[in-house]
Amino acid sequence: MLDQIFVFDIETIPDTDAVPLLTGVTDEDIPTRRKALEDYHLEVTAGRNAFPRQCFHRVVAISFLRASILRDGPYEAYQIEEIRSGGTEESDEQELIKGFFHYCGRHLPRLVSFNGRGFDMPVLKYRAMKYGISGEWLHKGANKWENYQQRYAKDWHCDLLEVLSDYGASARLKLNEVCAAWGLPGKTGTDGGDVMELFDAGKIKDIRDYCETDVLNTFLVYLRYALHAGITDVDGYNHSRLLLLGEIEERAAETPAYQNFLKAWQDASGGTMSAF
Repeated sequence: MLDQIFVFDIETIPDTDAVPLLTGVTDEDIPTRRKALEDYHLEVTAGRNAFPRQCFHRVVAISFLRASILRDGPYEAYQIEEIRSGGTEESDEQELIKGFFHYCGRHLPRLVSFNGRGFDMPVLKYRAMKYGISGEWLHKGANKWENYQQRYAKDWHCDLLEVLSDYGASARLKLNEVCAAWGLPGKTGTDGGDVMELFDAGKIKDIRDYCETDVLNTFLVYLRYALHAGITDVDGYNHSRLLLLGEIEERAAETPAYQNFLKAWQDASGGTMSAF
């Protein structure tokens, strides 16, 4: 039985190193290569989408919330152990990905994500294979139905985008849309579209802080889902929520991103901080 949850999110920029082999464009100018990558994807999607496919993303941040699962009869609560980004501001992509796969391989946590099956995990797998990093743990499990690769095994990987849409039976909402509907903070200034500009400006800490706030939102959405699904009860929900609030309040004094998140949560929830 899994005894941890691992709520995670990644931030990426286009992998311009792959452009010469993919497109034949050998110019070393980064904007030129990015444009070539966009043009390639517009061509292969008949002009519908310039967003790079998963293998053409370079990971620049992996952020996570790790919590122990506390069980009381049929219900769970979550004891937060740490919230942070992997590596350091100086870590390269290989180090970040190696840290992710090695940690999860040792601890085998329940993964929690928002679109993790559609984007984050495919990107991480492609990049791990690029560097020869083993992900053996990801491809094995207790049995055919209980493993990380099984789409419906929510105890192993709970992708909230999939779960909340009933695996595509209803509309797949954005994380920010769900947060808006439920009185949760959502985006607080920085957006995923800003990551490349921040990276170019050397503002890696800003990217890491932004990624961490997406993890906070994902955890809050997971708590609301877990309460509805009977995975936790009201006591477990409020216990986990208050622990998260305490962590955010402690960090808000030093980190503007957490301060902005705290204020956004207060405003969105009408000061209740989503209590039940």
